[in-house]
Amino acid sequence: MSSLFTKAFSPAIREIRILCSQSGAASAGTRQFILAKYPLIKQHNPDLPVLIREASGTPARVFARFEMGVERHVELDNLSAQDVESKVASLLSSS
Repeated sequence: MSSLFTKAFSPAIREIRILCSQSGAASAGTRQFILAKYPLIKQHNPDLPVLIREASGTPARVFARFEMGVERHVELDNLSAQDVESKVASLLSSS
């Protein structure tokens, strides 16, 4: 699944928003995913808005906005970085 992050995403994807807690244990996998994959995502999708929002106590989740205003999200609390990667990949490929 990580091959999704080594190329440009579908043009149907208009925005990605990642929410997590900056210090909560439940968001640890999401923070590791951001550190590992954000540079790759931006390298291959330089014009795609990728918003990272951190707030204390916020449940980890990712939202994807597609064309025509369609928005989907997945919950990421208490997942490992590898599980976060596969959840995000399946969300982004659902366009």
